[in-house]
Amino acid sequence: MSRFDDLRWDERGLVPAIVQDADTGEVLMLAYMNSEALERSISTGETHFWSRSRGELWHKGETSGNFQLVKEIRYDCDGDALLVLVEPRGPACHTGHRSCFYRRLWPEG
Repeated sequence: MSRFDDLRWDERGLVPAIVQDADTGEVLMLAYMNSEALERSISTGETHFWSRSRGELWHKGETSGNFQLVKEIRYDCDGDALLVLVEPRGPACHTGHRSCFYRRLWPEG
């Protein structure tokens, strides 16, 4: 029995991971993890994800220096989503914003 047996992976072997600042509760980003990314995040204490566009594992901060230190990983009641609580070491978004959720759709203005 694997420690990930309670998780429900999609047909590509992925699960969405919501990344949240452990201190402020701010949602920083949404990414995807496969079992290897999850295992590496746990073993290294830094976030790793699966890039759907590039089809490869990536270590958050490896290029930018904006690492995320993992404080806790939770999963939802259905086992089909992760909540990764982190201590961010720089902006989460590749645009340089603290959070990837910096644009407002509604209400406008």
